[in-house]
Amino acid sequence: MSSTPPALSAPALLAGLQYSELRQHELRKSRVMMIDGNLTQNSSSSDGGTSARVYRDGYWGFASVPATGADATERVGRQARDNVQAMARFGQRSSVALPMGGYRGEHVYRGRAALDQAEIQDRLGALNAWCKQRYPGLKSIRFVVSDEHHTKWLATSTGGQSLASIQRAVCQVVFVAQSADGAPVELAEQVSGKGSLADIDWSIDTLAPQLDELHRHLRAKCEAVPARGGLQTVVLAPPLAGMLAHEAMGHPCEADIVLGGAVTGSLRGQRVASDLISMVDYAHHYQGTEVMIPVYADDEGTPARDAVLIKDGVLTEFMNSRETAARLGMALTGSARAYAPSDEPLVRMRNTAILPGKSTLDEMVAGVDDGYLLLKTANGQADSTTEFMFGISLAYEIRSGKLGPAIRDTTVSGSAIKVLQSVDAVSSDMYWSCSGYCGKKQPMVVSMGGPALRARAHMGGE
Repeated sequence: MSSTPPALSAPALLAGLQYSELRQHELRKSRVMMIDGNLTQNSSSSDGGTSARVYRDGYWGFASVPATGADATERVGRQARDNVQAMARFGQRSSVALPMGGYRGEHVYRGRAALDQAEIQDRLGALNAWCKQRYPGLKSIRFVVSDEHHTKWLATSTGGQSLASIQRAVCQVVFVAQSADGAPVELAEQVSGKGSLADIDWSIDTLAPQLDELHRHLRAKCEAVPARGGLQTVVLAPPLAGMLAHEAMGHPCEADIVLGGAVTGSLRGQRVASDLISMVDYAHHYQGTEVMIPVYADDEGTPARDAVLIKDGVLTEFMNSRETAARLGMALTGSARAYAPSDEPLVRMRNTAILPGKSTLDEMVAGVDDGYLLLKTANGQADSTTEFMFGISLAYEIRSGKLGPAIRDTTVSGSAIKVLQSVDAVSSDMYWSCSGYCGKKQPMVVSMGGPALRARAHMGGE
């Protein structure tokens, strides 16, 4: 691929069109898994190509090919024009004037030299040996390390021309033990950050305190008791608050979902949370530091800015693409992103977080007479009504302000709006992670974060 963004051929690509964009995109991924000292997966992939997208009379035409160069550019341009013409056969559709403007610049992450396969395997082997010696009671130890690198060259008919890269790496550790009744019990911890596996710190010295804590929680979980079902007071640790922000409130604040009928569409300017809650989808910086998934320009060439979704409990704005901003009469946020070279941009989150408050986690637990501390989540889902359900893989009872026994795997659920409206304490610490994917027709690398929250939610249990 070229080192500079490809130039649009305006006469060829724009003839009879209102807007066009051209993207060259390279995606490289690697993943290595070791289970009990045995290498069970060692994979890498590379995907690349050229795509074009055009807009005319309310319809989009998109095309992509797994190739680059002048021939690929000409081919996808022609196919995109043919596709938008074919879409017009479905009948007349309301058209909007897309906002103008485009970002010009380059933002490339320059990290350390990548680790080779031998270095990665040696590190995993050393970690496995250390854990086996330190935690002899474990039934199994699993490590998964992965990284991925996106490079995108973009040019748009609105004057945008940019080069951007996003890189993230993850190291996950899973411990498996056995409960008193012989059932397997497992718990995971992960480290994630910008760059490749050479840029995040997954050394034994750094991981040791986290692994000791993971092992302590796992032993407690082996003696876990059932949760009591029903509406409970819960303290959501920062990872849970991040999941709530992303899944339950973030998606309903994506403008394409708003236009599709999300409940948030009629709530702008109204109170949807406690006045302790402010929530932002950050573009590229948080308090002066670049975030884990920095987006300076989205895949429509729009300059990216922070989207303040909730301010002091009031729903303020949504994340937008060019079209959704035009249809809703809102300002652009630079939130249109495509995951793979063959994907077209959709409205997606970037770095979504609830802002810290003034309490401490210990104070929040001490203020609970009867409830639960929820520490880890295994998965989560939500819908456009803000109803959600998250799997809970680690939690403890709280009785008279003190932690009790661990509880068995369970769920927490409710309406995010009702849960956020019940928040009466927000911690002052801040947590960020970019270890997972967001799913919405296509995967997406995102980060999420937040402090701890104390609220009311429904627990699954007896």
